[in-house]
Amino acid sequence: MSTNTSASAKPRGKAPAGERVADWADGRLGIYSLGKANLRKIFPDHWSFMLGEIALYSFIIIILTGVYLTLFFHPAMNEVVYDGSYAPLQGIKMSEAYASTLHISFDVRGGLLVRQIHHWAAIVFVAAMLVHMMRVFFTGAFRKPREINWVFGFLLLFLGMFDGFMGYSLPDDLLSGTGIRFMEGAVLSVPIVGTYLSFFLFGGEFPGAEVVPRFFTIHVLLIPGIMAGLLVAHLILIVYHKHTQWAGPGKSEKNVVGMPFFPVYTAKAGGFFFVVFGVIAAMSALVSVNPVWAYGPYRPDQVSTDAQPDWYMGFSEGLIRIMPGWEINFAGHTLVLGVFIPLVIFPLVLGFMGVYPFLESWVTGDKREHHLLDRPRNRPVRTGIGAAWISLYLILLVGGGNDLFATRFHLSINAITWVVRISFFVLPVLVFFITKRICLGLQRRDRDKVLHGRETGIIKRLPHGEFIEIHEPLEQGALFKLTQHEQPKPLEVGPEVDENGVEKKVGPTAKLRAKLSRGYYGEGTQIDKPTVEEYEEITSGHGHH
Repeated sequence: MSTNTSASAKPRGKAPAGERVADWADGRLGIYSLGKANLRKIFPDHWSFMLGEIALYSFIIIILTGVYLTLFFHPAMNEVVYDGSYAPLQGIKMSEAYASTLHISFDVRGGLLVRQIHHWAAIVFVAAMLVHMMRVFFTGAFRKPREINWVFGFLLLFLGMFDGFMGYSLPDDLLSGTGIRFMEGAVLSVPIVGTYLSFFLFGGEFPGAEVVPRFFTIHVLLIPGIMAGLLVAHLILIVYHKHTQWAGPGKSEKNVVGMPFFPVYTAKAGGFFFVVFGVIAAMSALVSVNPVWAYGPYRPDQVSTDAQPDWYMGFSEGLIRIMPGWEINFAGHTLVLGVFIPLVIFPLVLGFMGVYPFLESWVTGDKREHHLLDRPRNRPVRTGIGAAWISLYLILLVGGGNDLFATRFHLSINAITWVVRISFFVLPVLVFFITKRICLGLQRRDRDKVLHGRETGIIKRLPHGEFIEIHEPLEQGALFKLTQHEQPKPLEVGPEVDENGVEKKVGPTAKLRAKLSRGYYGEGTQIDKPTVEEYEEITSGHGHH
């Protein structure tokens, strides 16, 4: 008895190892379906959207370099005698924190460069977040449904500022110690509980023995953990809500026009990450920041000259420097108003921007979803408010560096202080009205371009001797861009009596809301767009050359 076997019945070969791993992971994590749903998401392409990416990449650089630095930094206040390689400080008593910072700077291979990259990345991170938030503010990208994402971004900025302050306070050098002493004075100004807060923070009388270890824990663990969670939530909401986009042909509130996330956007984002990293590394290699060896260890009886915090905390110091040294006694307690009032104003200046989306929504009554961005000129009041806020921030930066301006430009420090004090109240108002007028002027220019076209620079002489400039009609895409924006009407309180002649009760809140709404969208806040009839009359040859 014989048996036959077919040559074609060979066992099938195994799939490649990478494919088997991918199949294994997909069976447990659903990677294929997740990737199919998200990797082809569309992202609009505009240079202003890169500002948020700079902040994201800077944060990644901060984390990477921070992990490296924690391997060598000793967050302790124990006193030691320095015997490292930096000769000018050999034999000097200092804290372990300061000694380990010198060790990182002079004895760890690449330590100084990593320190510089870490510090510069923190500065760029806060700057990029602030500029990114201003882009979102001026274009109205914070409107429904993105109010919560705006709050997440604001919290990232707020926490980033304080984490940066704690970071440059860790080396325990004379400059950072002066900054901590400045903060201690602000804490002590809090009525009734200020002393207890200071003792808790410093572990006793200033400078205490606990401030650096506690700042270290907060700086590397608590705040970065919260920020990482906020950042993930921020990115998830961006994907969920989809990206905003500038108005243009084919773009509406119901679609997104752009490039897919993979492979186009990922390739561009990956390249941009290395550009940001390279620029920060070049800045760190060429421009020194926070040279702690030049200041020496902190001593409570000394203050370094030209002591300045990083730029993003300079406005808080400006508030205190320009405030008169007022003190009053109340119920047996001394209230140091010269420090406490700036301590109250500081969160109000920042907090105003945090709650602004909700204020604008309440004032204007706009509850609709918005996915198209506003041109700043088309919202003069909002643009004026943003410009006024920036001017307030900048003038307080000048106040925080009044000693530097006085010494560098040979001016009176008292004169600078008084200029900043007056400008604190006057400058934002002036900037608001000037910015508003500029926006209205740009709106008039857009209206003229729609009706008369673009100036060509070509002069023509008519038969009767008049000289005119030839205008070229705009393309349909350009016309749409200049006329697509809405021009809302202000809210009205309504008639004071109903249909039966009964007087209606209107509360003060409703009256205030209507008044503010008129301030946003009432007379003198926007230039009427050209109507279809006006455009057709002009383009048909009637009414102009």
